[in-house]
Amino acid sequence: MAKGYGRMPGMGGGMNMNMIKQAQKMQQDMLRMQQELQEKEYSAASGGGVVTATVSGKHELKNLVIDPEAVDPEDVEMLQDMIVAAVNEAMRAADTDAANTMQSLTGGLNLGGLGL
Repeated sequence: MAKGYGRMPGMGGGMNMNMIKQAQKMQQDMLRMQQELQEKEYSAASGGGVVTATVSGKHELKNLVIDPEAVDPEDVEMLQDMIVAAVNEAMRAADTDAANTMQSLTGGLNLGGLGL
């Protein structure tokens, strides 16, 4: 077996282990952050506040509040549109928070392809 087999050229063993430890810590931090984000709740309103949707970080609808004044049997489509708008805005809030949190953790590195 050649001397130094299994090592990357120009990298000392200590530096390589340090990089591995840092990567493992970052992965643990990211997993913890993902769990925290999934437990958070995000709310958004539409129609001037007559419809409010709350979603989890897992993108599950947790609560939907509809002001009785928003219920017009002659205009069900408007109510449906307000519900969709509120839910979508709450989902966007969850996605934005997740992206900002991960970016702050990784320093802007794109690690999506690494499975981290």
